[in-house]
Amino acid sequence: MTDEIEEFDKNAPEDRAVTGPFDESEANPVRPYIDLGGIKILPREGLNLRLEVEEQTKRIVAVGLDYADSSLQVQPFAAPRSTGLWAETRTQIREQVKQQGGRVEEREGPLGPELLAEVPVIAGGEGGMRLARFIGVDGPRWFLRGVVSGKATSDLEAAAQIEELFRSIVVVRGGSPMPPRDLIPLKMPATPGTA
Repeated sequence: MTDEIEEFDKNAPEDRAVTGPFDESEANPVRPYIDLGGIKILPREGLNLRLEVEEQTKRIVAVGLDYADSSLQVQPFAAPRSTGLWAETRTQIREQVKQQGGRVEEREGPLGPELLAEVPVIAGGEGGMRLARFIGVDGPRWFLRGVVSGKATSDLEAAAQIEELFRSIVVVRGGSPMPPRDLIPLKMPATPGTA
């Protein structure tokens, strides 16, 4: 870490390797994860999982996790070994939210820098604003982005549960070369046996 450039530093909690989100090499191999390809999710009571699919390509582009009266959308991206993507991504999100007529503020959260945004909602012809928290962690050769909505944007207890869920995710970067910012491929989970 000798010639780091300020704006490209990796953004991650100092204890990320111990408290997550985890790299595949750091995960507990005996835990019963749900394998979604680029990420693994630890099942828990009350967790509902949704796969978000791109219409034209039919590829899975995000994983939605409904938990604690909140929603957490996660996406894993390939990243360079030595630099992070979260600082640049926050700038892009800020610009997008402002272009849509929303408001955004950067603050320090439990996972490091995060954005709290009021995003315009145009659903069923009705306007309005909804709160969203954008969180991100730079890992070894990957970047995990999360968008939090629902109760966890304003309720501390729900926020702590969603942050713990985010930290329990395992990112499976794989060994094949990928350009930085490419979505790490996600897949349907294998159908579990009878419980």
